Amino acid sequence: MIDKNVVIGIVSKWLEDKEYFLVDVTVSSDDKIVVEIDHAEGVWIDDCVELSGYIESHLNRDDEDYELEVGSAGIGQPFKVKQQYVAHKGHEVEVTDKEGRKHRGVLAEADDEGFTLMVSTKIKPEGCKRPKWTEQPIIFSYDEIKQTKYLISFK
Repeated sequence: MIDKNVVIGIVSKWLEDKEYFLVDVTVSSDDKIVVEIDHAEGVWIDDCVELSGYIESHLNRDDEDYELEVGSAGIGQPFKVKQQYVAHKGHEVEVTDKEGRKHRGVLAEADDEGFTLMVSTKIKPEGCKRPKWTEQPIIFSYDEIKQTKYLISFK
């Protein structure tokens, strides 16, 4: 069986000096290798092909037969690494907290500790007859959330 850490090492070498980052590597018991990468501006198919060729050039099919799949982290799929939060700052996301509550908003800030989500809420300002939409920050630590997904908008 192909060692996952070997594949991670190969991918990490290819990622040097690139703005891409590794999201996940899985190696199944039947040697199906799946590599997911991401980039703040999206993943180009040409780069997936280049990475696939790079991995193939560093693995020996004579030693072990394998199936290789290289692609982007799926849009609409939950974030898997903290760097996805940083890469998607300014984009709309949906956060599900540990209690199962969903929050939609714009990912404003992200670091190693957590992230800030700007959500639109109706608040009735003092002295006004009607509530107004305002942006309110919600600060999350990563251990407070169940999942975060990038939202696709067709507006």
